[in-house]
Amino acid sequence: MTSSITTGVVNNVQNTDTTTGRSGRNPLRALGNAIRSCLRGPVLAALAVPQLLLLTAATVAASLLGLGVGALLVPPTILAIRGLAGLRRRLAANWSGVEIRDPYQPLPDAEAGFKGAWKRCQAMLSDQATWRDLLWLLVDPVIGFTVAIFPLSVFAYGVFGLLLPQLWQSIADSGGNTWYLWIHVTDSGAAGTAALFGVPVMLAGLAIAPGAMRAHTALAKSLLGPTARAEALAAERKVAHLTETRRDALTTQAAELRRIERDLHDGAQARLVAMGMNLGVAERLVERDPEAAKQLLAETRQASASALNELRDLVRGIHPPVLADRGLADAVRALCMDSPLNVTVSAELPGRPEAPVESALYFAVSEALTNAAKHSGAGHVDVQLWYENGTLKTQITDDGNGGADPSRGTGLRGLERRLATFDGVLAVRSPLGGPTTLTMELPCELYSRRTSSS
Repeated sequence: MTSSITTGVVNNVQNTDTTTGRSGRNPLRALGNAIRSCLRGPVLAALAVPQLLLLTAATVAASLLGLGVGALLVPPTILAIRGLAGLRRRLAANWSGVEIRDPYQPLPDAEAGFKGAWKRCQAMLSDQATWRDLLWLLVDPVIGFTVAIFPLSVFAYGVFGLLLPQLWQSIADSGGNTWYLWIHVTDSGAAGTAALFGVPVMLAGLAIAPGAMRAHTALAKSLLGPTARAEALAAERKVAHLTETRRDALTTQAAELRRIERDLHDGAQARLVAMGMNLGVAERLVERDPEAAKQLLAETRQASASALNELRDLVRGIHPPVLADRGLADAVRALCMDSPLNVTVSAELPGRPEAPVESALYFAVSEALTNAAKHSGAGHVDVQLWYENGTLKTQITDDGNGGADPSRGTGLRGLERRLATFDGVLAVRSPLGGPTTLTMELPCELYSRRTSSS
């Protein structure tokens, strides 16, 4: 009987991969995965302590809503709950290979004072995911705790069986429980028989550990993952966002085309027409009045140089050659050298993004420096450019007067629209008196090798 149990347990361990649920052909790796699952169970069970503490804190904060104090206590409490739930999602991804996406709706922009706290409190309490998190705090310390600790408990019970030949006499003398499974341990022979079952019980604990880990993860996913309604709302928000950014991109493109057409019509085109007229006059004067013809040709040469400079400026406004040739880091450095402000640049990029993303961030930095020079009263600007976790990031800090607000001007709104076309974001921190910090993030992949270093 013992042999058949052991064989079945070993086969179960060999055919189970605890992290992904796939069948494993390597017995040692499968056994290692089973041991890891068994040891990870107490870690998941230990989450019951902060879960119960946060559930108590949430109950107290909610009970104070009627007094108004709860509006100040509920948001940080819910954020702490979401932080713990986020930890469980990461453990599910790292330990079980199961991705659990955040189900939360976007929060309103932070506002100072009681009004801002009340708006965030209302937004959090109206989010269905908040109540599912609270349900998780209530259910997981009971069901999740039991599922998580059960495999290690079975394994420990098997170890206890192995030690019964040395322990049974002390247990019997102290009046403790002398039963092991269905065996009544009253002498050394019975203790030895019980010890024979210790190994299969230990293997049984290891064998059920992967299933218990998957069950615990399934419980977490059912409560902490997005519901079908939440996914539908997220899809609607994504469609609305894409529609808005597409409209903004088309509007920006049309405005850019009008600007190029205007610059060509009022600048280079006018000069080229004048050059043609001057050449025609010079052609008629070359024999009758050579000096006048030479003067017209000299003026035409100057006009051609001016037209060439205007065309170069126009090309730089469309896509700067230094950006195409040297990459974003050097292009930003060249841009900062032309700024009237004292600008320091720190840039370290291991590669180059796609050209549209590179161009969007370049012109966003250019616009930010222009705004700082015109409106901030700053003397020094610090520009940092780096790549982290699949995101191209730029932080621009000036020592100006502060008070920048995207809702009160078109400059920062234009930056937001430019970045939103590529799913980028702009964060503004600008207290009165300064400093002002703009943080721009663009999700992208880097492809080519680095062309320069800081």
